[in-house]
Amino acid sequence: MVQMLAEKKEIAAKKAPLQAEQILQVQDLSIYYGEKKAVNQISFEIEKNAITALIGPSGCGKSTFLRSINRMNDLIPGARSEGAIMYEGLNILDDRINVVNLRREIGMVFQKPNPFPKSIYNNITHALKYAGEKRKSVLDDAVEESLTKAALWDEVKDRLHRSALSLSGGQQQRLCIARTLAMKPSVLLLDEPASALDPISNAKIEELLSELKHDYSIVIVTHNMQQALRVSDHTAFFLNGDLVEYDATERIFTRPAQQKTEDYINGRFG
Repeated sequence: MVQMLAEKKEIAAKKAPLQAEQILQVQDLSIYYGEKKAVNQISFEIEKNAITALIGPSGCGKSTFLRSINRMNDLIPGARSEGAIMYEGLNILDDRINVVNLRREIGMVFQKPNPFPKSIYNNITHALKYAGEKRKSVLDDAVEESLTKAALWDEVKDRLHRSALSLSGGQQQRLCIARTLAMKPSVLLLDEPASALDPISNAKIEELLSELKHDYSIVIVTHNMQQALRVSDHTAFFLNGDLVEYDATERIFTRPAQQKTEDYINGRFG
């Protein structure tokens, strides 16, 4: 019987060829929207405390895959998955998994900043209060800790009770990251988190991700090849629902094994 994610199992993680610890193992994963197959039987492993970039042209399956990691595709009528994504020894695609607990373990930040129309403080504490936390000292600590990790505390510590909507776009996106971090996830999913931001805010997000990977395992979808090269440790190239190639980012960008990867990296399509 698959156990709920309220209690993590302690297991020995699978080892990659370089003996790095793996946080997720994707096994023969296919994802469908009705009869349409969006992801075609992919298998690979995602390293712990590293940044994995998912690249590829629009409609190639990378965002669909990202959303499958915390079961966001469940919200789409007709979506279904085959295969497995193993986390803490459990297949998180199993129907018996507690999805609410899963999303505490595997948080997600979306392309467009989506702060709640309430104060900065209440944005951070919203999910904690929903989970039953009422102690002010605990909530206060969570606000400071998560905003500090998101490199936002010094900018907003004197206006925590002002509307989050008063923040700039880049600050709002870092607030959304902080809001996710407040739940103390192990994995952080980001779907083009800087695509709607100006270059300065984009640089701050990239710098933030490089710091966060010491405490979290990060998977990021990006159309920005230079961003993938700058921030990620590993890169997966998707095309037409297939995982064409997955390797260390430096190798993907300088010595790809597949011609399709080289063509995409060099802008010949996509």
